[in-house]
Amino acid sequence: MAHAVQAADVLAARNRIDPWVQRTPLVRSESLSSLCQRDVRLKLESVQETGSFKLRGAFNRLLTLSEDEKARGVVTVSTGNHGRALAFAASRLGIRAVVCLTSLVPENKVAAIGDLGAEVRIAGADQDIAEAAVEQLAKEQGLVVVSPFDDPEIIAGQGTIGLELLEQQPDVTDVIAPLSGGGLISGIALAMKAARPAVRIIGVSMDRGPAMVLSQQAGKPMPVEELLSLADSLTGSIGLANRHTFGLVRDLVDEMVLVSEAEIAAALRHAYGQERLILEGGAAVGIAALLARRIALGDGPIAVVLSGRNVNIAMLSALIGDPAAANEG
Repeated sequence: MAHAVQAADVLAARNRIDPWVQRTPLVRSESLSSLCQRDVRLKLESVQETGSFKLRGAFNRLLTLSEDEKARGVVTVSTGNHGRALAFAASRLGIRAVVCLTSLVPENKVAAIGDLGAEVRIAGADQDIAEAAVEQLAKEQGLVVVSPFDDPEIIAGQGTIGLELLEQQPDVTDVIAPLSGGGLISGIALAMKAARPAVRIIGVSMDRGPAMVLSQQAGKPMPVEELLSLADSLTGSIGLANRHTFGLVRDLVDEMVLVSEAEIAAALRHAYGQERLILEGGAAVGIAALLARRIALGDGPIAVVLSGRNVNIAMLSALIGDPAAANEG
């Protein structure tokens, strides 16, 4: 099936955003390689300047705006990381940015967005209410709506991770990435399967309100109740009017896996204790799936995308110091 975004768009995005984002490291995990009896590599998107992969899509989208659109400014809804990335990119490009958040977004992420100069609006307790606020602001003030995931330029920007993986590990056979709205995994799958159709793309989400997984099971975008989770960056709806990522995930993602809060907590402790990495819960779900042996492994190299580090440090410290915190959400 033809999609609005193609592998060529990912290549164009790479050239466009190259001056603005980092080419992130792909490092071997000795502990996970030993556990899985495979070569396991970690793609450190957590080292991007705003602490997550979202900077790629944000810059690509803003750099494709017309001069009139730049003058009007942009508005978006976010669970935190996209808003932070968009605020950063907008500040660098001299564009007004308004970010609508739900009341479930952690305070550290809310503060970081405001510190970058964006106008922050707290709108309701779920993503659908926040999206309605975005549409209202766009109508009233002429702002350009920037989707956190369901936008061809956002998807193409995130897909540049896939191009880097192909260069850094040409023989990779399995790529494990967080799965939420689908922008990240769709872009990676587009880029990689165009060059290596046999590569397996595996999406991992939390078992508390996994919107894309439930939507794929139903055969159409479905509303979900947003629940508190250690993987707060993966919460929220994919949008009942989803135009791009639902179809891309359906057509390009080979497997979808769910992990529990306890398994995410174990992955955060593993990342800190064994890999010396600070991650947020949504970034650790791939590690969680490997530790819990949720994925049937073949015999080639694995790449695990670690999507961000914007965690509440007090919460992480308590979790690392107290195993009982594994049951907290």
